[in-house]
Amino acid sequence: MKTAIVILNWNGQKLLEQFLPSVVNFSSQLADVYIADNASTDNSVAYVKSFFPSVKIINNAVNGGYAKGYNDALSKIDADIYCLLNSDVEVTENWLQPILDVFKSDAKTAIVQPKLLDFKNQSKFEYAGAGGGFVDLFGYPYCRGRVFNNLETDTKQFNDVEDIFWASGACLFIRAKVYHQINGLDEDYFAHQEEIDLCWRTHNMGFKVKYVGNSTVYHVGGATLQETNPQKTYLNFRNSLLNVVKNVPKKWFLFVVFSRLLLDGIAGIKFILELRPIHTFAILKAHLSFYKNFLKFLGKRKKLQKKQDYNLHTSIVWQYFVLGRKKFKELK
Repeated sequence: MKTAIVILNWNGQKLLEQFLPSVVNFSSQLADVYIADNASTDNSVAYVKSFFPSVKIINNAVNGGYAKGYNDALSKIDADIYCLLNSDVEVTENWLQPILDVFKSDAKTAIVQPKLLDFKNQSKFEYAGAGGGFVDLFGYPYCRGRVFNNLETDTKQFNDVEDIFWASGACLFIRAKVYHQINGLDEDYFAHQEEIDLCWRTHNMGFKVKYVGNSTVYHVGGATLQETNPQKTYLNFRNSLLNVVKNVPKKWFLFVVFSRLLLDGIAGIKFILELRPIHTFAILKAHLSFYKNFLKFLGKRKKLQKKQDYNLHTSIVWQYFVLGRKKFKELK
């Protein structure tokens, strides 16, 4: 099973200096390692060529963000399995074999994510993917080990192999044939939650997404945009709404869309009360972009295969903020 680990890079020499050694040391026997460079202007490509000559370089013509960057690069890579790996991830010894074993054992498994722990606090799960992702009825994402900003301590409670709804784009393995069959990542997202859309479309094609808890990586997180950055708020709210329009099953569609407009409005008021009005403006900006792209994404929806029901845990907003359920095991 030919495997390619592909690290997307844009002016990330410092991150490559810190994290690329672990990828090369613990992966090269089972996979080829690539740097997909998004038209960097620093010396990161020269650094890789000098210090890691075994790593292959793909030079993208422009910085098209996460989605276009990977689409451009993966079209040039011959492999059975792609691993989309952030440049701020430290991998561990023997991390690859458990994941490849799952692919070999089940032909319907198309996407796999390892356990994501916080590089800065390695006893905690990491925000971006933790122990595997889900969405609630209204399209809000959460994870085993992370509900909103509540990060659980890793007590090996998720050292399992489990079906999940979405895998983190920080470290996402996908069968190459499936990636190209569903036309890769949606470039209209640019960054944030495009992996949720990718997984949603993969489910719609009848494939599985799995989490493999006996493979561990450590993710810095926020290396591109910090959690407090209003641009991150904008992209998360806008792209989550686009996911809803594109993928929510027909029977839930109108209810979910109108409910999301109300719930996002409440989130905006919450930011004002927290004296963070810049994030309220980011939500307003997200909604304006959503309205602008609404018809375009309705058109994308029509092109997709019949939607499958997704894992419904009622409202994660209700359970977290009203009922006070902070951990995954407490959710009903």
